[in-house]
Amino acid sequence: MPQSPKLAYKDGAFLDGPDARPLRILAEYLQPLRELRRARVHDTVVFFGSARLREDGPLGRYYREARELARLLTAWSHTLPADGHRFIVCSGGAGGIMEAANRGAVDAGGRTIGFNIGLPHEQRPNAFVTPELCFEFHYFFMRKLWFAHLARAMVVFPGGFGTIDELSEMLMLSQTGKLERRIPILLYGASYWREVIDFDALVRHGMIAAADLELFVWVDDPADALRVLQERLALEGDGETPAFAKSRTTKGSP
Repeated sequence: MPQSPKLAYKDGAFLDGPDARPLRILAEYLQPLRELRRARVHDTVVFFGSARLREDGPLGRYYREARELARLLTAWSHTLPADGHRFIVCSGGAGGIMEAANRGAVDAGGRTIGFNIGLPHEQRPNAFVTPELCFEFHYFFMRKLWFAHLARAMVVFPGGFGTIDELSEMLMLSQTGKLERRIPILLYGASYWREVIDFDALVRHGMIAAADLELFVWVDDPADALRVLQERLALEGDGETPAFAKSRTTKGSP
């Protein structure tokens, strides 16, 4: 008697193949959406930074200060009235600055999110991410969407290509007004960032406007960073959980 053909959604070879790529992309949107709704996560403060920084390394102060800022932020968030969980610390889920941020949130008794991505090196989920809020991505662009989708603010610690890519993406979205809400961006470690990216040169060469320098704020210690976040974060809720950023369309767009 001939075997019945497999249902398409149970056909592993098909789902792992190139023809099902759109389904895999959609799954990386829908699965986090379901879990975040279940967890009543309202919005996040995203920490970016190098996976290579170690607490006992040459730049270990940044690890320790990311941990302290995440602790302070989480403790403050617990004092806010909200329907849902506000300003949850979110990171890329791996080591270095990401681990420090998740660890600091746990120090304050908070839950914390990790949007991890599978890479050959460096990128393994750290032990401090809340298990039900640990997500694994294959597609970088879907991971970036989730960083931006829930973010109310971003703190960018020293990092390399990945951190610079994430920073540039958020600066571009802010510069072009593609997000309806303004997302404060804090560059932590002014001496590092001024050396690595010459923002003044970009203005001097006409590549960005002088006003674009107002898209971010320099900070150098956890207390100052917390003060800036407290001043700039909008405390009113959006009425939905998760509280998504909405993409602004151009006039006449559908």
